[in-house]
Order: sequence, then C-alpha cells, then structure tokens
Amino acid sequence: MDYTLAIGDEETTIPGGTGLLLLHPSIGETDRIDTDFLKTDTDRFLVVSTRTTAREVEQKLEHYDVDESRADILDTISVERGYSRRSSDHFHYVSSPDDLEGVVMQVESFLASTAGKRRVSVDSLTEMAYYADVDGVYEAAAAILDLLVEHDAVGLFHLSKEVHDEETLDRFRNLFDGVIDLEEGGSESVELR
Repeated sequence: MDYTLAIGDEETTIPGGTGLLLLHPSIGETDRIDTDFLKTDTDRFLVVSTRTTAREVEQKLEHYDVDESRADILDTISVERGYSRRSSDHFHYVSSPDDLEGVVMQVESFLASTAGKRRVSVDSLTEMAYYADVDGVYEAAAAILDLLVEHDAVGLFHLSKEVHDEETLDRFRNLFDGVIDLEEGGSESVELR
C-alpha cells in the first residue's frame, strides 16, 4: 500500500514499510513536519514521545489540527518523572526512555491491533540515546523498521544532527529508506532511496 508524503511544498508517495529519518538542528521546529506526516493519508498513528508527556503531545496535535481520534500515544517519561498518568485506551506508558524493549513491544502491539494506513513517529532517537546508548537505540530502531515492513506501515524517526558525531549520523542515515533534512532556517530537503 502506498502512502502520501507531504513535506513542505513537495508531495510524493512512499510504499508501506518505509522508514524516514528526520535530521534536525537541536532547536529545530520539528512539530510542523511531524504533524504533517501524521495527519496526511492516515487511518491510525502512534506517537512515541521521549521528550514530552502524553498530555503535551495531545496539545501539539490539537494545535496543528491533527485528528486526535486516530492517535495512540506512548509516553516514556511520565512514569520515571513521577507525573500522574492519564488513563485512556489510547495512552500507553513504559518506565523510561531507555526501556527500549518496552518501546518496541508497544509499537508491535499498536501495529498488530490496528488496521488500515498506520504511521509511527519516534520523537526522538536522540533522547533515547541520552538515556540508553546509541547501539541499543540503533537496534531498537532497526526492530521498529522491521515491524513497519511486516505491517505495511510507515515511520518518521527524529535525530538531532547537532548532538551526534558524523559517524553516528551516517550510521543512522544508512539504516533508513529516506532522510528529511531540516535546516536551521526551517527549510527542508527530502532524499528517498
């Protein structure tokens, strides 16, 4: 199944199973790209949030007019920080951003229990690596990419280009089917393989 990819002024299609790497500056405005990715040509989507709580993700979706009824949110920080957790069928929790196995299991559960065109956003690999380590995050990303192929879904994975060295950036670039490179000024380029 093909998915529409609308980034900036460009629109193209990508096949199910495609994983895209979003390279961005540390202070880059990734919300616009993320929400455009999630709301276009989608039946259900999962946001894996390692930087903000489920409530903050919900507010972001609302601000960008994304249909929240299609959303599942995996909150990886509320448990560790002792925040109250909202109970909902669409909110899921793991103990912390370094619970990489838990994250992969939640992505698998989402994909196995939903149908139609599904999208997954992982925000962010950089934050996961801060809590865990780059090798573990690389393996978790590879496992999620395999799940996207298995379930004919697509994914967008955030990675800060100012935090990691060039060797690490190249390693992750080579793992993905395409790269969206967000510049400091807000312009972006899309390279699909």
